[in-house]
Amino acid sequence: MKSLTTLLLASFVLFLASCNKEDEKIQIIDSSQPVGELTVLRSGTFVAQNGTPSAGAAALGTDEDGAYFLRFGSDFITELGTGTVTVYLSTSDTFMADPGNGNPDLRLAGIVDNNGESFFKLNGAIDAKFNYVILWCGSANIPFGYAQLQ
Repeated sequence: MKSLTTLLLASFVLFLASCNKEDEKIQIIDSSQPVGELTVLRSGTFVAQNGTPSAGAAALGTDEDGAYFLRFGSDFITELGTGTVTVYLSTSDTFMADPGNGNPDLRLAGIVDNNGESFFKLNGAIDAKFNYVILWCGSANIPFGYAQLQ
């Protein structure tokens, strides 16, 4: 039994070694990042709310494959003491959730957990009525800032 286990282990190691040579040819594509350059359609700068340091640029655009992204610039900062901040696209600068019915004027973009440049891949084209980005701190139940996209 010991020799069978040793044989299986040796075969597995050889299999992995041979696969590693092929793995060098595999290119991993991160779908959360734009392909090529981002063509900016609308952009704006963050206005801080509730004593937070929120600031920096936000831009809505498409990549070379036609995918839509929301981009926060390298100058983006917000308060991350709670760990994360939820990012929404909105028709106004005021967060108005309606958990029971949903709010057609509010669209979830993602979660930000780092200051600096971030990309949020969006699910299809963004209706022109969504002209604000809202930073929402759910644990404090307050907005940390907004940017008007023009």
